[in-house]
Amino acid sequence: MKQRKPKAKYSSVMLVDDSEIDNFINQKMVEGCNFAERVYIHTSSKSGLEFLRNLEQAGDGGTPLFPEIIFLDINMPMMDGFQFIEEFDKLNTALLGKTKIVMLTTSINPADIEKAKHLSSVHKYINKPLSQKSLDLL
Repeated sequence: MKQRKPKAKYSSVMLVDDSEIDNFINQKMVEGCNFAERVYIHTSSKSGLEFLRNLEQAGDGGTPLFPEIIFLDINMPMMDGFQFIEEFDKLNTALLGKTKIVMLTTSINPADIEKAKHLSSVHKYINKPLSQKSLDLL
């Protein structure tokens, strides 16, 4: 008899990081811990925002697919994590209330930590890579 896999904690999460290796490691952690049913991966803030805007335009059809948690790197080319948040905050407010942003970064810059603390969209600030312990706290 086949054993059923327990239901994941979240239906979908999104990783936004320009490092494909970090995305791979974090994806495997999310999957291995049965943290989410779906993992969306974007290697730039712009592609992540475009994806979210497309879901927003889909209306109620996109709502179930909208990520409940976005793991966001700070230091990325073209558009950094803080710029992503500025644009993210312009999305449909009904969707925003369902999504937590977790800054997932190697930055130990006190200015980055302080800035993240003052952004209402940011739920947590944790260091890479994801771990079972960090996922358990979400």
